[in-house]
Amino acid sequence: MCFSDDALSEQHIVISGGCGAIGLGVIKKLTDHGAKVTVNDIIEPTLAETRLRDIDIDLTRVTYVKADLTQEAGVEILIDGAQEKFGSIQTALCHIGMVIPKPLLDYEANEWDMTMEVNVRTAFLLGKSAAQSMLKHQVAGHLIFTISWVADVPWPEIGPYNASKAAMKQLMRSFARELADKGIRANAIAPGIVSVGLAKHQWETDSNYRARAQKAIPLGYMQPLESVANAFLFLCSQAANYMTGSVLLVDGGCSLYPMD
Repeated sequence: MCFSDDALSEQHIVISGGCGAIGLGVIKKLTDHGAKVTVNDIIEPTLAETRLRDIDIDLTRVTYVKADLTQEAGVEILIDGAQEKFGSIQTALCHIGMVIPKPLLDYEANEWDMTMEVNVRTAFLLGKSAAQSMLKHQVAGHLIFTISWVADVPWPEIGPYNASKAAMKQLMRSFARELADKGIRANAIAPGIVSVGLAKHQWETDSNYRARAQKAIPLGYMQPLESVANAFLFLCSQAANYMTGSVLLVDGGCSLYPMD
C-alpha cells in the first residue's frame, strides 16, 4: 500500500484484543509505518511478547498491558499504562471480539451475555475512556471500531455476534455524533471472512461452512489478513481525516450476499 514508512509517526495507538491473529497483523502494519502501539489483551505478558516477536514487530514501538476491558478498572489500567509509556493517545482501536458459532436457538442466556459483554461493553468502555483522555490532553483523536459485514447481513449460526456488531456500528455513530464538535472522530472497519483464526479453521474443516462461505464471497477467496491491515492503515492515517460516522467496508463483496 502506498503510504510512506513514517505515515503514522506522530501517532500513539491503543488496540484492544491485539494479540489475536487479526490484531497482530494490524499492529505489524501500524508499527511498520511509524506508529507507537499500546497492545491490550488478557494473555500473560510473556506470551504476548512471544506473539509480537514471532511476526517481527519492532518491540521498541509497542508496550503490552494485560487488562480485562469488560471492567472499568481494567480500562483505567490500560489507559494509564498507555499514557505512562507513550504519552497522550491519538487513536483507540476498539477491536476485541468473540464469537460462539452455533444455532441461535441453542444459545444459553449466559453465552448471549458474554458475547455482548466482550464485544459491545468493552467497545463502549474503551471508547468512552479514550475519548475522555483525548479531551483532557486536547488531542483531536479518533475512535475506530472493528465491526463486520454481518452487522447488516445476518450470517447463520452466529446470531448474537451479528447483533453485537450491529450494536457496535450504532455505538460508533453515536460517538461520532456527540464528539464531532469536540474534535474527536469515530469510524468503523467492517472486514469480511478473513483467512485466519476461527474462520480459517472452519473453512478447512467444515465442508458445509466452506460451501456457504464460498458462495458468500463474490471475489471467490477468503480475505487476506493484509487487506484488513491496509484498511486500518488508511483509516489511522491523515488520508481519512475528513471521515467520521463512517463504515469502511472491506469484505470482498460479502455484504452483497445472497448472490442468487
